[in-house]
Amino acid sequence: MAGRYRNIFQFLTFFRLTDIPNSYFMRTTIISIFFLLSQILVCSQEQAKPYNPNADARADLQKAILAANVQNKHVLIQIGGNWCSWCLRFHAMATNAKKVDSLIRADYVYLMINYSKENKNMDVMKQLEYPNRFGFPVFVVLDGKGKRIHTQDSGLLENATVKGYDTTKVVTFLKQWNVKALDPAVYPEK
Repeated sequence: MAGRYRNIFQFLTFFRLTDIPNSYFMRTTIISIFFLLSQILVCSQEQAKPYNPNADARADLQKAILAANVQNKHVLIQIGGNWCSWCLRFHAMATNAKKVDSLIRADYVYLMINYSKENKNMDVMKQLEYPNRFGFPVFVVLDGKGKRIHTQDSGLLENATVKGYDTTKVVTFLKQWNVKALDPAVYPEK
């Protein structure tokens, strides 16, 4: 303990904080402010990590397919990783943009599958016909029986002028691949 306090005293001496009148009060105030600012800095740099490299992707996928079948929805799979800034951007938009969030909740069972150097989930990539070939994130739509009906390159959903996703393009994508859009009854023959 004594060595630790000695280092703080050296720090205060270096910045001539020991010469300030009423130095005990000033030193403790400055140390407190320094500690508080360092904690704020650390906390502000932490981002949500929506991908779980330790998850059992195969089991999660089976649960999602079962839930989609029961709820008469499709499965929307977002494949990527916490290392991917575009993956994190889409996840933030999908949970924060009300229109996108409501469409996903209404029409899909939403599943995030990790792809990282810790866990590439290659057995699931094979099952989904290697969607990783499109880059990340990549979206795969399955019907309620687990049949792959679409793979979406996320680059086509990006906003051309702002670094992020175009909400209109994402909404269009979600509407084009929901259960209703693929129901033959919606398209009567004449």
